[in-house]
Amino acid sequence: MKFQKILRIAWEGLMLNKVRSFLTTLGVIIGVASVIVMMSISAGAEAAIAEQINSLGANLLIVSPMRGVPGAARTLLYEDALAIPEQVIGISGVSAEQAPAPQTVKASGITLESIAIVGTTADFPAVRDYPVAEGVYFTEQENDRKLKVAVLGAGLAKDLFGEESPLGQTITVGSTKLTVIGVMQTKGVVADIDYDGRVYLPISVVFQKYMTTNSVMRADVVRTIYVKVESQEKIDSVTTQITSLLATRHDVDPAKPDFTIQTQQDIIATQEATTAAFRDLLAWVAGVSLLVGGIGIMNIMLVSVTERTREIGLRMALGARPNDVQTQFLLEAVILSLVGGLAGVLLGVGGSLLFGAFGEMRTAIVPLSVPLAFGAAAAIGIFFGYYPATQAAKLDPIVALRHE
Repeated sequence: MKFQKILRIAWEGLMLNKVRSFLTTLGVIIGVASVIVMMSISAGAEAAIAEQINSLGANLLIVSPMRGVPGAARTLLYEDALAIPEQVIGISGVSAEQAPAPQTVKASGITLESIAIVGTTADFPAVRDYPVAEGVYFTEQENDRKLKVAVLGAGLAKDLFGEESPLGQTITVGSTKLTVIGVMQTKGVVADIDYDGRVYLPISVVFQKYMTTNSVMRADVVRTIYVKVESQEKIDSVTTQITSLLATRHDVDPAKPDFTIQTQQDIIATQEATTAAFRDLLAWVAGVSLLVGGIGIMNIMLVSVTERTREIGLRMALGARPNDVQTQFLLEAVILSLVGGLAGVLLGVGGSLLFGAFGEMRTAIVPLSVPLAFGAAAAIGIFFGYYPATQAAKLDPIVALRHE
């Protein structure tokens, strides 16, 4: 029997029970859509993480105290940040940062509690790719002279002064009065940090006014040193130079430093590793959905073989070979899975777009997920349709014709 005729017979058999055929494909539709949507959610999350990390600045090295090493948190000093541009070749800027406890900020009769205070150096806007929108940032000379000036995040400036320009206005941070000289561009929330809601001060003022000098913590300790490298190709060289320099300054073995140097790619890789379990869970959920869909196809095909026993016997009596019968029922299973796969692809792509547009999580459709999900649907149809098709082909024509 010709393949085209077998295909037509298989299609007609499915159309005789449209509702049942549709319900059978639902499992495959849901499974395929789940694969696409969940892969798009995972890809979107990873893309969002990468964008957030890269928004910290281009070609950035992040120097921090080594966690878990006794005393390390107190040994990354402001002098270390000053030594890096003097002795390291291949960098275009260095910014040291320290963040004391949140402070109360007052201005224009408005009081805001628990506002983040960040002490930085003059290169902060250039190093962090975070320019000033209005006014200026403080200079290296102003930092050295410990001038009481402040630069506000865009959101904080609006909260304190509304539509009025904050330049030249006086604010009180804790108990210290400072003059506003600039407002940063809107940056938003990056890695759970609201850059628009912070006050940026000369790090020397932070050391003097907000850091306590005692036996536990020196007043010139910095939390992080950001180093901007001239190009991506020089990152390894600069990393080696900084490691050697700080190891010498801290009198530690370069192989066992009391500090860490991370690139943006290191941080992205770390963040992606934390999402691996989430991604694996999504894959298992999608896989189970497809498996359930395949079991549904096999169940319905077995029922169909039982219901159409006389039809099978009649076809065999009229000359159909067992191979033709097997092909017919296998085609029915494959058609169900392919139709379900196509509908699942449309639903998955559409669902991903809608979820990304109206949901809180970002989505990014992975092109590979479409052929992968569709191919999985076809494989499900063949795998779970083979057994019912084989059972149909094994029927004895005489016994089948006697079946009621």
